[in-house]
Amino acid sequence: MQVKIQTEELQNYLADSSNMPGGHAERLVVPETADEVASILREASDAGTPVTVSGARTGTVGGALPFGGVVLSMERLNKIKSIDKIAMTAVVEPGVLLGELQKAVEAEGLFYPPDPTEWSCQIGGNAATNASGARSFKYGATREYINGMTVVLADGDVLRLRRGEGFSNADGTIDLTTATGKTITAKVPTYPRPDVRKNVSGYFNEQPLDAIDLFIGSEGTLGVITELELKLLPNPEGFFSGIAFFAKHEDLAAFVDEARQRSFQSRLQPPATAVGSDLNATLLEYFDDRSLAFIREKFPETPDGMAGAVFFEQETTAGTEDTLFEVWNALLEKHNADVDRSWFTTTEQDREKMRAFRHALPLAANERYTRYKQKKVSTDMAVPVAEFAGFLRFQKEMLERSGIEYIIFGHIGDCHLHVNLFPKDDDEALRARHIYGRFIAHAIMIGGCVSAEHGIGKLKSKYLYVAMGERYLNEMAELKRAFDPKGILGRGNMFDEKYI
Repeated sequence: MQVKIQTEELQNYLADSSNMPGGHAERLVVPETADEVASILREASDAGTPVTVSGARTGTVGGALPFGGVVLSMERLNKIKSIDKIAMTAVVEPGVLLGELQKAVEAEGLFYPPDPTEWSCQIGGNAATNASGARSFKYGATREYINGMTVVLADGDVLRLRRGEGFSNADGTIDLTTATGKTITAKVPTYPRPDVRKNVSGYFNEQPLDAIDLFIGSEGTLGVITELELKLLPNPEGFFSGIAFFAKHEDLAAFVDEARQRSFQSRLQPPATAVGSDLNATLLEYFDDRSLAFIREKFPETPDGMAGAVFFEQETTAGTEDTLFEVWNALLEKHNADVDRSWFTTTEQDREKMRAFRHALPLAANERYTRYKQKKVSTDMAVPVAEFAGFLRFQKEMLERSGIEYIIFGHIGDCHLHVNLFPKDDDEALRARHIYGRFIAHAIMIGGCVSAEHGIGKLKSKYLYVAMGERYLNEMAELKRAFDPKGILGRGNMFDEKYI
């Protein structure tokens, strides 16, 4: 185990991709085993010292940013312990990078679907935030692929959890037994969950609740994950991918609506009757006109004069590839896509170029924030399908009136887009935050959530308060106290320290 206290040694651990200022810590500890993690937490608990868990620090909401105490870096717990081709599972430590895991399982003919935008993120961080991404449109978020986990609690005790082996009681309480035989009883929060396809706003709840789901998406506030068993899928035989450009936004929206609806219909069919040549998108990703202009700096072949583009993808086999090409082409022509200038491929090499096109956009946005030396202003709301078109129209009208530079892109299939505003000075920064607040209020009003995939962290805790209010934040705090009585883990993440 490494312990570092010098300012220059701590510097890289005092910031994440949120650009949130002010991070500071007394020391950095880098354990190499789960036992060392437990020892660190026991000592911190005895002293009442705050502990902030640090992964790859790719998060955008300040969750890994410490404000005092100890930074617990998981970078040395980075082993892929096993990949079982028969059971289609992988056992990994939390510091394994997503990109490394995907390569390892693909070498075994398997597939790990969760696909956050940042491939250098760590699997433990993905679990702690229930990370999702483009492929969540078909495959769901990280939660769907966690079979089991080991968690070290704030006092150094250990929980070993397996999906399907422990559920909440009829009265909404949940009883868990630690490795030392101690029983922890917690009350599951009762807040209603918005009717949206993606939501990481607060602790997960449902009735009955699988115990493992308490810790997925808990943002380092309930315990520290030291091992995960992940569910894998067979590697798809092939993909048909395309980036379709549209001259009119209304045509693009109609294309997405039909592609979304037909994909959902395909998934509702029983496996015995499902047809491999049905339209069933893996992902539906959106770029507005400003995003296309923005990314043309890195991809000069991007057509100009377009209102927007949609990146889509579908699994294929040798027997369905030609038919699916015809199905998608007919849909594109029906909705007036500029087929001649759009990009299509069935090869792995060109598909990776398309994915690079999609992933380059948020990275370029982060570079712009750094250039302007302003804190990130990026939305992460999701809204119900029926409310999506009106919400996007509301956002665009307000953004146009503001005069602030912006782009809109993201997971249009899930009714979850990212608006990035780029204020150039403090005055624009203040107005950008006011606009963000208006978007939050409107999303809540129409039944949406304040964070669909990036979590709450420290930056968005005030918006979670707006969405939930005192009653439900107190329920969250009560749950946290059951596992972390002294409140040392992830202080400031999700809700203000005053609640604990």
